[in-house]
Amino acid sequence: MLRQSALRVLASSRVGCGCRRYGSGPSARGDAGEARAYFTTPIFYVNAAPHIGHLYSALLADALCRHRRLRVPGSASTRFSTGTDEHGLKIQQAAATAGLSPTELCDRVSAQFQQLFREAGVSSTDFIRTTEARHRVAVQHFWRVLEARGLLYKGLYEGWYCASDECFLPEAKVTRQVGPSGDPCPVSLESGHPVSWTKEENYIFRLSQFREPLQRWLRNNPQAITPEPFHQTVLQWLEEELPDLSVSRRSSHLHWGIPVPGDDSQTIYVWLDALVNYLTVVGYPGADFKSWWPATSHVIGKDILKFHAIYWPALLLGAGLRPPHRIYVHSHWTVSGQKMSKSLGNVVDPRTCLDRYTVDGFRYFLLRQGVPNWDCDYYDEKVVKLLDSELADALGGLLNRCTAYRINPSGTYPSFCAACFPREPGLKGPSVRVQAEDYALVSAVTSLPKQVADCYDDFQIYKALEAVSSCVRQTNGFIQRHAPWKLTWESPADALWLGTVLHVALECLRVFGTLLQPVTPNLADKLLSRLGVSATERGLRELQFLPRFYGHPCPFEGRKLGPDTGLLFPRLDQSRTWLVKAHRT
Repeated sequence: MLRQSALRVLASSRVGCGCRRYGSGPSARGDAGEARAYFTTPIFYVNAAPHIGHLYSALLADALCRHRRLRVPGSASTRFSTGTDEHGLKIQQAAATAGLSPTELCDRVSAQFQQLFREAGVSSTDFIRTTEARHRVAVQHFWRVLEARGLLYKGLYEGWYCASDECFLPEAKVTRQVGPSGDPCPVSLESGHPVSWTKEENYIFRLSQFREPLQRWLRNNPQAITPEPFHQTVLQWLEEELPDLSVSRRSSHLHWGIPVPGDDSQTIYVWLDALVNYLTVVGYPGADFKSWWPATSHVIGKDILKFHAIYWPALLLGAGLRPPHRIYVHSHWTVSGQKMSKSLGNVVDPRTCLDRYTVDGFRYFLLRQGVPNWDCDYYDEKVVKLLDSELADALGGLLNRCTAYRINPSGTYPSFCAACFPREPGLKGPSVRVQAEDYALVSAVTSLPKQVADCYDDFQIYKALEAVSSCVRQTNGFIQRHAPWKLTWESPADALWLGTVLHVALECLRVFGTLLQPVTPNLADKLLSRLGVSATERGLRELQFLPRFYGHPCPFEGRKLGPDTGLLFPRLDQSRTWLVKAHRT
């Protein structure tokens, strides 16, 4: 989407106490009272092809939505929208440059976004285009509501305008740079794009009336904007001047957009048009939209924070609606330390990355490495190193070790022996072989679903994956300590402990597979299918780790494993494939 700024208006110890299912109590944070949930990405501007930043936004929202579906079964209670923003001066100009009509350009680029998201496994329930008839109805109705409530007036708007960013800028946000001719030219301080002085009569929204309501909203809802530094940024903005906001342009200057109702000389400003998409998707202005609004979580980039955290909530309040439930904000991606730019030739094609690293591999990389609070850097070597280390070697190697014929010749989920692994640490006995570190592993994996859920709620998906990866390493350490390849099924003493070691490791893998579903759905499906976990046993409400340890029956004990379909995740760096082969023996 676009960027805008205001300008001057010239106008009027023990390992748990018991075993319970994740999701059956307070651990399922955020579920209570949330009958419905609606996740959105920004709608993406169609002036250029999609890049990894667009895909990152979509994957963040996709992971949040998938995790919610695991917690709260039933597709009817969760919606997820994405789409394309297709109006505005930039589209008008880009189409003319390409020798296309605006419709032709929008159709072409919107199709590229739709294809990318399909290939990347983005599980949206709606793809909205702002050129659709349903959206025009919603925008014009929203406009009439603001007008009827006395919040729109005509006035003279004068100031700097950046066509590239589709936004007005105050003098403080403009600087001078030497242009191609050698003369200093005014440019946006934030984006570096050229600006020009503009003066025209437009419709203006009484934004200045909403400073205190917005401050109250944010102070009463400290998690409304996450991460917290962005929440503080918005509060700081609200301490500054908040002038009224131009919400239309002259149709003679901008014809590619939605006309102002009752005034064809004006076109509704592209940002107001674009923001209403979130209402369009849930049926606004029909009666049903209120069952979805404001149970809404917007995922946005930090460059459009002001529009979503100040202008959009103010417009909603002006229309008699509540602000969205949550606004999740993420930072940007650089490439080898530099901002992605066509002029530098370093724009990363996400479809190429999906082909090169696999869909699940690239999804994992972006969500594992992307930190919402600050910009993240992309380079090929980092992707290969991460995926080979965490998916191929650690997770894939663990699965191979536990299911290899030499160690698990029956191809089953072995039995757990409580005498070998007593619940009370420190117990002695002839069969006890458990070590102190093993209790630490059980404790870590027991608490993992709750830890992951809290990370999702705090918009720290990277920390959720970090926690899973840490437990995978601990489980590999458990296997390494007890070396099941040195034990034999023929020995009665060994057999009980060997079965217990494999049972614990397979239980850990089942938890990992369940928790990885929002991020790597295909890989998780492959892992869980190999363990013999059915489709109805993969929700978070059904996730009960190591029940035999807690004295409860385990439905998987003695069950036949699923078919071996090969490596869970083949190494990308083929020079070290011997490591994976070693894990399979």
